Amino acid sequence: MSDIKRIALLIDCDNVSHTSIEAVLEELAKDGLVNVRHAHGDWNSASLSGWRDKLHPNAIRPMQQFAYTKGKNATDSAMIIDAMDLLYSKSVDAFALMTSDSDFTPLVLRILENGLPVYGFGEKKTPKPFVDACSPFIYTENLVAEEEKPNSTKKPVKKGKKDLRMDTALVKLLRTAVEQATEDDDGWARMSKVAHYLSNNRSFSAINYGYKKLSDLMRATELFEIKMKEDGSGMFIKDVRS
Repeated sequence: MSDIKRIALLIDCDNVSHTSIEAVLEELAKDGLVNVRHAHGDWNSASLSGWRDKLHPNAIRPMQQFAYTKGKNATDSAMIIDAMDLLYSKSVDAFALMTSDSDFTPLVLRILENGLPVYGFGEKKTPKPFVDACSPFIYTENLVAEEEKPNSTKKPVKKGKKDLRMDTALVKLLRTAVEQATEDDDGWARMSKVAHYLSNNRSFSAINYGYKKLSDLMRATELFEIKMKEDGSGMFIKDVRS
């Protein structure tokens, strides 16, 4: 158990929908154990009725915060205090913030200064400063789309080669990641190192482009060559220009 990453999930129920919580927990399960699950909000408010039904089934602890003053967001302050208490307790190895509020950007930066990663989850309305600060940030609409039932008319938005190549910032980021992770003169880079570079340098996730795996996204661009080493040492990738 000591090798399993302990993740604290803090939810700003005032600023994010309850519909994607199961998908968020499944995504976090890929990285570790979500041993802290706190949902912040004024539970006397009718607007949180959807969240109430999600607490028990997902083992989420409701954190009550009364709205003492109209127009003031007391939930933000309570959630920041909760995060700092957890940070100083050293009982977690990573944080996950589920919110669409950019006011939490300074909190993300503070946690990162302590060497802990911060996974961000929010709706597409989330301001860019918060998105860019997280490592990574995933739009909850994309997670919900993946979880839709087969008879649903809603489908994941998967970007094709043309759209991916037109995203010059994405192309530059992917090529830089491969270049930085290159291990030999032939231009081959270990895929795991490419993924590590992306997670440490920008709030990037293949899910935001409609792909579950980084390798699938990079294949779709047709800008890279990918192969598995015969000696079983893993997946390698290189820029087709090299």
